[in-house]
Amino acid sequence: MKPLIVANWKCNPTTIAEAKKLLGEMVKSIGKTENNVVICPPFLYLPELIDFVRKEADLSRIEFGAQDCFWVESGPYTGEVSPSILKDSGVKYVIIGHSERRIHFNETDEMINKKLKSALSVGLIPILCIGEKGGEIVNQVIENQLNQDLDGITEKELNEIIIAYEPVWAIGTGDFCEPAKAAETLKFIKSKTLPTGRQVKNKLLYGGSVTSKISRDYIDVGYDGLLVGGASLKADEFINIVKNV
Repeated sequence: MKPLIVANWKCNPTTIAEAKKLLGEMVKSIGKTENNVVICPPFLYLPELIDFVRKEADLSRIEFGAQDCFWVESGPYTGEVSPSILKDSGVKYVIIGHSERRIHFNETDEMINKKLKSALSVGLIPILCIGEKGGEIVNQVIENQLNQDLDGITEKELNEIIIAYEPVWAIGTGDFCEPAKAAETLKFIKSKTLPTGRQVKNKLLYGGSVTSKISRDYIDVGYDGLLVGGASLKADEFINIVKNV
């Protein structure tokens, strides 16, 4: 199974011209790798960037994802973007439950659970983010998040969800989680028995201050890929991350 590398651009860059330039630099090298790469730019850039890449490079290893979605398909919800709208734009993946949304926008596990179910219902592949803040008991937080976020998810749906472990204290700080420690959490997630009695068998990603110097280490300890934030805004660094794994 080839590693899955997800680039989360967050609220960057500030112009479509900059976004095209960044993506153009990436696809020249990424399109030739054997890894699966997902680019998650801001909502407004998605249609144009998808069209841009289709014209400029081989998309066989490059897909697109959104950074969030709403849990209702349509209606009077000003400012929201539904899974169906994303699907129609050419998106294949969607990040759900990122810690920045949990913290800054007060997203609850109940809301995240609704978003997961809505995304799955239209055929999007969710990337569920879980992780502890500094000072919290890691396994306790992970267990609570898994139990609530995946409540009511069927066995078939569970196998379609990608889980990204992102310790909140490591995101954007440069203070990454040591691979050996991250491996312990990986083992816990894999062995965690959910309320239905099933075990997690999904693709599992690591995220949190990932750099090219340490990217391979997380694959070596068992992760199936990476969720990359700040480093994905630097073309050379992101290309090196992809190549190194």
